[in-house]
Amino acid sequence: MPSRRPDSTVRRSGPKRTAALAVGALLGALSVAVLPTTATAAAKLDNPYAGAKAYVNPDWSAKAAAEPGGSAISDQPTFVWLDRMAAIQGTADARGLKAHLDAAKAQGANLVQLVIYDLPGRDCAALASNGELGPDDLATYQSDYIDPIAAILADPAYASLRIVNLIEPDSLPNLVTNAGGTAGSTTQCATMKANGNYEKGVGYALHKLGALPNAYNYIDAGHHGWLGWDSNLTPSAQEFKKAATTNGATVNDVTGFIVNTANYSATKEPYVKVTDTVNGQTVRQSKWIDWNQYDDESSYAQGLRTALVAQGFDAGIGMLIDTSRNGWGGSARPTGPGPTTSVDAYVDGGRIDRRIHAGNWCNQSGAGLGERPATAPDTGIDAYVWAKPPGESDGASQAVDNDEGKGFDRMCDPTYTGNGRNGNNLTGALSDSPLAGHWFSAQFRQLLANANPPLSGSGGGGDTQAPTVPGGLTVGSTTSNSATLSWSASTDNTAVTGYDVYRDGTKVGSATTTSYTDSGLAASITYTYTVKAKDAAGNVSASSTAVSATTKASGGGGGTSGLKTQYKNNDSSTGDNGIRPGLKLVNAGSGAVDLSKVTIRYWFTGESSSAGYQTFCDWAQLGCSTVKTSVSAVSPSRTGADHYLEVGFTSGSLAAGADSGDLQLRMAKSDWSNFDESNDYSRGAGTSYADAAKVTVYVSGTLVWGTEP
Repeated sequence: MPSRRPDSTVRRSGPKRTAALAVGALLGALSVAVLPTTATAAAKLDNPYAGAKAYVNPDWSAKAAAEPGGSAISDQPTFVWLDRMAAIQGTADARGLKAHLDAAKAQGANLVQLVIYDLPGRDCAALASNGELGPDDLATYQSDYIDPIAAILADPAYASLRIVNLIEPDSLPNLVTNAGGTAGSTTQCATMKANGNYEKGVGYALHKLGALPNAYNYIDAGHHGWLGWDSNLTPSAQEFKKAATTNGATVNDVTGFIVNTANYSATKEPYVKVTDTVNGQTVRQSKWIDWNQYDDESSYAQGLRTALVAQGFDAGIGMLIDTSRNGWGGSARPTGPGPTTSVDAYVDGGRIDRRIHAGNWCNQSGAGLGERPATAPDTGIDAYVWAKPPGESDGASQAVDNDEGKGFDRMCDPTYTGNGRNGNNLTGALSDSPLAGHWFSAQFRQLLANANPPLSGSGGGGDTQAPTVPGGLTVGSTTSNSATLSWSASTDNTAVTGYDVYRDGTKVGSATTTSYTDSGLAASITYTYTVKAKDAAGNVSASSTAVSATTKASGGGGGTSGLKTQYKNNDSSTGDNGIRPGLKLVNAGSGAVDLSKVTIRYWFTGESSSAGYQTFCDWAQLGCSTVKTSVSAVSPSRTGADHYLEVGFTSGSLAAGADSGDLQLRMAKSDWSNFDESNDYSRGAGTSYADAAKVTVYVSGTLVWGTEP
């Protein structure tokens, strides 16, 4: 491949790819002299990983080493994710780009791996990693994100460092599969395809960073379970070519491509090949493979590489495979082919990838560390890398208010039953996960326990094996304020020391036996429970299968159990600057109610963690002087709600069988910016009053009607 410097005659040599370099770990196995800090970068290499000593991120390494057994891998090189503009200069939790480069030189490293990840309208088919830039913010992406990165990397002090850039995960593949006409398509992806800003942004990044003599750009290319079908592979190669020749870029700005970024697809499936047949039927027709051309990342990388060369990319182009979380070890790992009773039994019994569906991508239960980073492990493969640092979450399992531009994606919720992109299956996600990129201890410990190749134990980590998942979780009995649970005992290589019980994703208690009673609940409400086992070393199992428990109706309470709300929508627009609910409080009980003890909550999303709110009573049959309103934040945020409008009363009494009459309420942001009510929990479409279980009622702070989000 031509050098990015126009005066250079150095080229990639296609035949060099046909003889794989000796496989070696990036750390320890390679002996590399420290380059002078002011050295002039040499002509670009065919494979930047050859002879490299890769940088170990001290921020990640310290977190890994602090976990039981984590020191066994804390010296591995991982990518640094520049996932927002603030990451360039650094935050309170992580050092900035310049500090990373300085640390690399101090380590004697000569290769630094970066993820360039802040496109306008980023992750258009998901929510967990939605970025800070809107769909039309291309100019900001160029001037405030790419240009500052390029300026730092161009500093002569860093000329001795080889800079590997992973260019924009999850962008271009979405334009192929999710921008219209498929079950997984979104309007956001259609917008990005129409405005071309993914292609323009990627092209600009390739052009600016590719101009640096010591930079090596690898474009993200999804994984086999995303682009491996006949209908996707060639269109993907064409899309990559289009981006690589847009906004100043040329194919010479591309060193290679990376597959399986932050994903879980197996590097190689030793027991299942797409060419296999069972009783005369091809395994491609199995439910898991679903007519895909590939069932692992090695074969996909090679097939895609061929398609890319056919589109005009250099014949010597190299591929990377992210192996950080695709080992799938542990007791569930197959040791041979599955039974030959059917193609599904054969594939499901023999596949290394144990996910429910290949479309599941968030914090997968049962995953393990994969192959350690290695140079030139196979023909055409530049390296196995750890692009996604093990232990960093893919996304939160429930809505969390944040200022990082990261939304709540139901694919990170273990109770979600899926969508078109995962065949409407359960997500297989771990519970209690934090925001994308934040440290997830339980996931890290699972990855250690299920590592394949297994960890040698020479790192002094001790016990890293998690207990088995508690089985048979059932609801024994319920009252109006409690639920009793029981489950089967877990096993462990040493001993199970207890169990943690989670209600609706939040830990509510622990037990040393196999039963637990959760009390203090509200009447007539359905709760979801899971249980995890733990051992003395701090290893924690994955969550049990979830069960639901519905508490019984209240047995009395002065007639307050008869309170309910009715709601009507006074504004059909979901995108203007006001929310206008009509509310009515109804007393269907047998006794009068003191209104000064009653509050009503209307749950909504504010779209801005920093916004202030104004509330108004436009009209009330009781008189607006007796109605008080305020807005409160929900922390952590919930599905469809990061705030609620609370309605109370200064005085009065509501007789049995009576109602409050019409309450016409309104709220707006302090800056009068627009709301997006389309996903608000309490909002309904009805224009006539009807019972509304999503508008909750409380007496003296106790929930007496409805279901909170």
